[in-house]
Amino acid sequence: MSTTILRTTDSWWVRTPGGAARIDTDATTTRGLLAGPTRIDAARGTTTTVDPATLDVVSPVTAPCRVVAQMTNFTSHVKDAGLNPDTIPLTFFRKTSGSISGPFDDIIRPDHVRFLDYEVEIGLVIGQAIPVGTQVTADNWTTFVAGLVVTNDVSARDVQLPKTQFFESKSYPTFTPVGPALVLLDDHELKRFGDLRLRLWVNGQLRQDSVVDGDMVFSPLEALQALSRFQRLDPGDLLLTGTPEGTALSAPPKPVEIIAAFLPPALKWKVFFKRQAQNPKYLKHGDVVEVSIGSDDGAIDLGRQRTVVRTA
Repeated sequence: MSTTILRTTDSWWVRTPGGAARIDTDATTTRGLLAGPTRIDAARGTTTTVDPATLDVVSPVTAPCRVVAQMTNFTSHVKDAGLNPDTIPLTFFRKTSGSISGPFDDIIRPDHVRFLDYEVEIGLVIGQAIPVGTQVTADNWTTFVAGLVVTNDVSARDVQLPKTQFFESKSYPTFTPVGPALVLLDDHELKRFGDLRLRLWVNGQLRQDSVVDGDMVFSPLEALQALSRFQRLDPGDLLLTGTPEGTALSAPPKPVEIIAAFLPPALKWKVFFKRQAQNPKYLKHGDVVEVSIGSDDGAIDLGRQRTVVRTA
C-alpha cells in the first residue's frame, strides 16, 4: 500500500485517513528519513493529525543529492524532436541539486533566458544504495526504489541548443520543481509504473498528456541497469525518466532543417531562434504551470504541482 510523505521546512509528515501526522524523526534529509521507515509506520497509527491543506509543503527531495535525467525517453517526444525512436540510445545528463525547488514555489526565469520550456517527468527516488557493479534485475529493481515524485525539468532552450549544454541550461535555481509528495510504493505498485499518466497545463491549457506504457522507450529497469555500470546512486538521489511530446520546443519542418544544415552554426541558430520567437508556447512571466502524475484508476496519485513563472 502506498505511503504519501509530505515535508515542511521543519518537519516530515505522513498522510493518513484522518489527515497529516507528524513523523517523530530528527532526519533533515530524504536519505535520513528513508533510513527509518519504522518511524513512518508509527506515525501512520497516530490519531493526532492536521489538515494537509494547511501545511506549507516544500520539496520532499532534499539537496544535496544526485539528480540524473534520461534524454528523449518517450517515443512521442523523440518523434517531435525529429529523431527515430528505433535508433535512439539510452543516454543521461546531470542537473545540479541546487535546481530543486518546491511544488508551489515560483520558477525564476533568468533575465538572459528568452526561451524557457517545461517537461513533466516522473522522478524515481532511490531508497537503497546502488554501488557501481550492482546487478539490477527484473526481479530486484523495485527494491532499489523508495518511491516516486512529480517533477518538472525546466529548460533554457537558448542556452541548451547552441552550446549543446544540458547541465547549465537545466540547472538554474528553481529549474527542478519536485513534489508535492514523495509517494512510497510497494513492489506491486512500482510494477504498475506503466499505468502512470503524465499531464502538464500552462494557464489551464493542457500541453502534455501521455501514459507511460506505449510511449516510454527505456524503462526504469533498463535505466538503473545502465547507470549501475558507471554511476553510484544512494538513498535520496533522484532519477528523472523523460518527458512526452507537447513541450514548447519541436523540430523544424524537414525542408527548413535541410537548408539550415548548410549554414554556419552562428547563422543557423540565429535563424532558428528567430522562428522560435514566433512560438507562443514558451513560458513567460506570470504563466501558471500545473503538473500531475497518477494512474487513471486513482490507485496511484503522486499529486499536483502549481508554480508561477517570474522573471529575475
